[in-house]
Amino acid sequence: MKMRAREIGTIIRSLGCCPSEGELHDLIAELEEEEPTGYIRFEKFLPVMTEILLERRYRPIPEDVLLRAFEVLDTAKRGFLTKDELIKYMTEEGEPFSQEEMEEMLSAAIDPESNSINYKDYISMMVIDEN
Repeated sequence: MKMRAREIGTIIRSLGCCPSEGELHDLIAELEEEEPTGYIRFEKFLPVMTEILLERRYRPIPEDVLLRAFEVLDTAKRGFLTKDELIKYMTEEGEPFSQEEMEEMLSAAIDPESNSINYKDYISMMVIDEN
């Protein structure tokens, strides 16, 4: 059985792992055949994914760390970021979001009435309860 390589990120994230794009790229490179076909054999994926889950690799960032990160960006200490501010930070700083990732985040995060993100509410919605 084969899986599309481009779907590996979705599969891994659905299992509660949060690799960076760089980590995901490295993992796909490790799983692909010598001559990449765009597909990954399930027989190769399963033991690697089992090891990742057992070692608790790619854990999500804790809620307090996420909150501090948003507070650093919110220099006026308003408790929110505007849509334009969020787009600027997520596409121009650090590991930039792709257009698709940005659209997905905006659809989940932005309040259409205020055109901003109340980041405490967003973090509460995002955090995975590991208990």
